[in-house]
Amino acid sequence: MDISRRGLLAVPLVIGAASSSSGEFGEEESAWSRVPEIRRRIRPPRFPGRVFPVTDFGAAGDGTTPCTEAFGKAVAACAAAGGGRVLVPPGTYLTGAIHLADNVELHVQTGATIAFSQDPADYLPVVATRYEGIELMNYSPFVYAYGRTNVAITGGGVLDGRADTAHWWNWSESTDKKLLAALADQGVPVAERVFGAGHQLRPNLIQFYRCRNVLIEGVTVRDSPMWNIHPVLCTNVTVREVTVDSPRGHNNDGCNPESCVDVLIQRCVFDTGDDCVAIKAGKNADGRRVNAPSLNILVDSCQMRDGNGGVTAGSETTGGVRWVFAWNCTMSSPNLERAIRIKTNPDRGGYVRDFYVRDVTVGQAADSVIEIALDYEGKNSGPYFPDVRDIDVRNLRAQRAPRAFYLIGNPGNPIRNVRVSNSVFTEMAEADIVRDVEGLRLRNVWINGVRTG
Repeated sequence: MDISRRGLLAVPLVIGAASSSSGEFGEEESAWSRVPEIRRRIRPPRFPGRVFPVTDFGAAGDGTTPCTEAFGKAVAACAAAGGGRVLVPPGTYLTGAIHLADNVELHVQTGATIAFSQDPADYLPVVATRYEGIELMNYSPFVYAYGRTNVAITGGGVLDGRADTAHWWNWSESTDKKLLAALADQGVPVAERVFGAGHQLRPNLIQFYRCRNVLIEGVTVRDSPMWNIHPVLCTNVTVREVTVDSPRGHNNDGCNPESCVDVLIQRCVFDTGDDCVAIKAGKNADGRRVNAPSLNILVDSCQMRDGNGGVTAGSETTGGVRWVFAWNCTMSSPNLERAIRIKTNPDRGGYVRDFYVRDVTVGQAADSVIEIALDYEGKNSGPYFPDVRDIDVRNLRAQRAPRAFYLIGNPGNPIRNVRVSNSVFTEMAEADIVRDVEGLRLRNVWINGVRTG
């Protein structure tokens, strides 16, 4: 059944028991046939058997001895030898920025904690990075690699960003965000967008930038200044069996692949202060300059607890997001606002297409189970309308939330072709909201015990 909506829908989506033809939903099976091919291309890097314990280079796991120089020496020695493992044995290691090199695996053993310094000076000099979709020179991410091949963070230990309301998080409302956006809008070269000392733009906990063959596996990451795991312009990325324990703080997203190709996020646990997984592609003028999409993103068998969204695209969509597949995920928390979320606006532009979700269980959500909003930050008009279409959700089971659907397009720029099938929304407290949507197709969808399609 094809339901096109104009205007605000103030009643539940009840359209009777008519069924749609199988052809309307045939695109879904064809799309999922891409997944095995994408999966074959995503291969974790391998490393030589050489081991370089950081304690051999002067690091002490007493929680008080500064270890930044020791980490740097261990990485340099490992790289000079042709690669291998930089080993962090049990203990607590206080350090500033750690920069990885080609063929280097940072292995944090179970019982080991890398405790990052709370002094911003320990993340200087500035490096080339991205802040909310805009390139600049800023404080180094805590673990960072630029232009590297074969890099990894592994083990059963902890990377503790140690951000709190007195360190980093109190920068969340800095006016430097507006300054950076203005510089990008004016076309100021990236090398001249220098922030860092004297400014308040927060770094990420982990950022690999323009890297190939990336692995993050097994570790727990905690209390980042903002986004926890942020691969940018990378190819062949695996994030596997990672726990993101960062429910406090502002913008504490879990894993945000941005302008990346071939990414697997598998068997991870997210407890975050913002989106759990957020797929991004650059922002506004700077996103149009770089013009690099996120493609072929797989989210498999993850758990989402607290967060603004479980699996999300946006709001930085300028370079485009396409071929996203999420399956076998469980999502539930009084503080998980939405399960599936796409957010953008007419300043962002770009596109989100071919976004496929299946076999997802939602226990509780604090807002809508499925949200697609093209008016993010209250912007409904502008020069760069986003193109959002071909969203397919099937076999979703949601127990409790205010509503099943919140779908808001722009006047004259609708969301197109949203398909939901074989899904049950058991206890929805409010009517769905659907505006400026063309081609909403429901098949065997039940809301509060009533079949809507």
